[in-house]
Amino acid sequence: MRELVSDSSSHAFTLQLANAGEQTTISAQTPFTIGRAPEMDLVLPYPFISRRQAEIRFDDSTERLELISRGAACFVNGRRVERHALAAGDEIHFGSMEGPLLRLLGEAPDTLFLRAALDHLEQPASTGVAELGKLAWFVEAARRLNGVGGLHEILAALIDTTLELTGVERGYVFLKDAAGELNLVAGRSASGERLEDRSTLSRTAIQQAIEGGQEFIVTDTLSAEAAAPSESIVLQNIRAILCIPLHKRGTEAQVLGVLYLDSRVHRSDLTRLDSELLRTIAVEAALLVENAALAEEELAARRYREELRIASEIQQSLMSVRVPQLSFAEVEANSIPCRGIGGDFYDVLCHEDALYVVVADISGKGLSAAVLASTLQGLIHGQILSGLPLPEIALFANRYICHKNVRKYATMILLRLTEDGVSEYINCGHVQPLLHAPGGSLMRPANCNLPVGLFPDAVYESERLQLTPGHRILCLTDGITEAEDPSASEFGAGPLQSLVVAGATSEQIFAQIAAFTEGAPLEDDCTMLEVRYYPNAAPAG
Repeated sequence: MRELVSDSSSHAFTLQLANAGEQTTISAQTPFTIGRAPEMDLVLPYPFISRRQAEIRFDDSTERLELISRGAACFVNGRRVERHALAAGDEIHFGSMEGPLLRLLGEAPDTLFLRAALDHLEQPASTGVAELGKLAWFVEAARRLNGVGGLHEILAALIDTTLELTGVERGYVFLKDAAGELNLVAGRSASGERLEDRSTLSRTAIQQAIEGGQEFIVTDTLSAEAAAPSESIVLQNIRAILCIPLHKRGTEAQVLGVLYLDSRVHRSDLTRLDSELLRTIAVEAALLVENAALAEEELAARRYREELRIASEIQQSLMSVRVPQLSFAEVEANSIPCRGIGGDFYDVLCHEDALYVVVADISGKGLSAAVLASTLQGLIHGQILSGLPLPEIALFANRYICHKNVRKYATMILLRLTEDGVSEYINCGHVQPLLHAPGGSLMRPANCNLPVGLFPDAVYESERLQLTPGHRILCLTDGITEAEDPSASEFGAGPLQSLVVAGATSEQIFAQIAAFTEGAPLEDDCTMLEVRYYPNAAPAG
């Protein structure tokens, strides 16, 4: 029994554990905290108990002890309370009326006795010293489990404490992965040695615990009372085996994994109290394992988001093209990735008095497409500056991607424009560009070649167009026409062509697409590049 003796001058208390004529005292002061967290004065290590469940304070106005709930369920004499003045004989339950019980007993107002009875373990009033020692083990095991944060530290503490309780030789924890496969994540011997070999374990016990969600416990395979051992138990010479399923939060049907303990030499003298303690600590451990796994997943997600942000910044830096100032043309370009980073890219550069533009779309989306986009952009940029003709640039890009076997391809348009209005272009499986004449007519040049990265022996040919002053060429990716509104209707080619004929710039077209989608997330990257031909009279940028 724990006694709480009040000192009216300092409000200090003495916790006294008394049994069989022996007493152990622990000094304490108000507030006296109660909860699941290891730093509480009274630790109640159960999943249904809050980390900070309640506290007992001394009320100076009434000069009495007072129970204060911290938002969790507390019951005094069968009635739920948030704040209650305590008196000798009061019974306090935590979590529910079936939860842990505290009784305040005393003969005088200045002397109170606090006794913690773990009713769910059904301990008799005449609990012996050995049983009290095991309850102390339970509290210490709960402290150790709650005192570590990482998943592997929790598993190591779980194995060490359960080996200490059961007296067996080896302990393992298996957890299911995302695909439902059971993986060995921790193994330790009673001496603290790390164990990784699972071949000497009982497959039958593990399978029964996982599939049936039930315990598999044989304390002595050689005893007359033991059922016929399984083949794996016989083959591995296992003397005692305990396999406890770790259930997901709030369900007995779903299993996170299993705690496996066994011994080859000694049997396990497991009492009924030991079994109850083992089950309870397994419940607590399963909750902590689930929380730790969720925390690790969140940490991994944060790291991925950070890496994605850095990758996006790098890609945007590569895409921040400095449009050259020319006397015969001006260029406007916009690109919006659908996932922070994308597989579309464009490039604009001037070499040997000619304007070069590139618009490309990598198959797929996300990080893998962005990596190939950056590689291809650098490759084409270097080939243009080397003075290679457009067909040879496409041929080189195709062979490079095929040789690397990255299982991706790209569609793209390469265009070269000189001051005399001669435009050479090559379309590699890309959306046909739009050519808008000064009089308002609209056409789509018909040149078409295979995408780069599909067939290593593909051949590429370019065509020429003669532009007149006022001609506009718009190169775009299919994310423009396939942009969807909340009802999944596509923007379409018709509205796009109408905007181009009306003289809308690429910036205005993007504004129309944003209005059409009404904030619905893009399903594909959107890129548009516009070249306007104004020989000897290019308007100010």
